Amino acid sequence: MSRIGKAIINIPTGATLDYKDNVVTVKGKNGELKQELVGGITLKIEDAQVTVERPSDAKEHRSLHGLYRALINNMVIGVSEGFTKKLELVGVGYRASNQGQRLELALGFSHLVVFDLPTEIKVETLTEKGKNPIITLSSYDKHLLGMVCAKIRSLRKPEPYKGKGIRFVGEQIRRKAGKSA
Repeated sequence: MSRIGKAIINIPTGATLDYKDNVVTVKGKNGELKQELVGGITLKIEDAQVTVERPSDAKEHRSLHGLYRALINNMVIGVSEGFTKKLELVGVGYRASNQGQRLELALGFSHLVVFDLPTEIKVETLTEKGKNPIITLSSYDKHLLGMVCAKIRSLRKPEPYKGKGIRFVGEQIRRKAGKSA
């Protein structure tokens, strides 16, 4: 039995979970998320607890068991609490600013990079003197948040020699030695 798959999902107060026609709908104070269940995976809802069940011990069912439990748990956490990721711009002259859902980045190119964010994501930029600019992204959809962060990071990945680029706050960059004279 999958350790992740057999763990019980607790539904906090203020969040509701509906399961109908193999579609799970989770509603909460932050928003609403839907996920379709395939592969014979079913849900058992009792009081404020949800258990994910699989039809057999086949390899496909075992892999989907833990996956759907994690996805549903992330949906429940997202609509009740939300998720936040922080990106740090490391480099001379790297800047970030936002007007609403439009993120403008100066990343050492000849032009500004303009990135339009989905409406589900809230963005804040923080620039302090003597410190690297920080972009804070928050959303109730963990999947969408991760995709947007990866897309922003791909605009200028951290390079291994000086460590310049866009990275997650606290991320360790594997550094290489430069030329030896």
